Amino acid sequence: VQLQASGGGLVQAGESLRLSCEASGNFGNPYVMGWYRQRPGKERELVAEIMRNGNTNVVDSVKGRFTIARDNAKTAVYLQMNNLQPEGSAVYYCFGRQSGYPNSWGQGTQVTVSS
Repeated sequence: VQLQASGGGLVQAGESLRLSCEASGNFGNPYVMGWYRQRPGKERELVAEIMRNGNTNVVDSVKGRFTIARDNAKTAVYLQMNNLQPEGSAVYYCFGRQSGYPNSWGQGTQVTVSS
């Protein structure tokens, strides 16, 4: 199983980015897919996740600005990030997980927000 993330880049504060992540290989329809991020000097932290049934969990710090969605037919997950702020600068990692198995991770995509 491989997860390929894309969509990162350099933006100014207040701008938007959309991250995409698509799985290849025999991954089926994962129980949960989502995004973590790792800011410089910080541990990797959950940003948002979406279950197979469409239920979502978005952390409070980005709620109202970030939206997560998935396409089960493509085994893909997306993160729409609006009104980005400098504290949103991080490497964003997508993941997918089948029930009872550990996370499978994408390679990470860099998001840099300038003030």
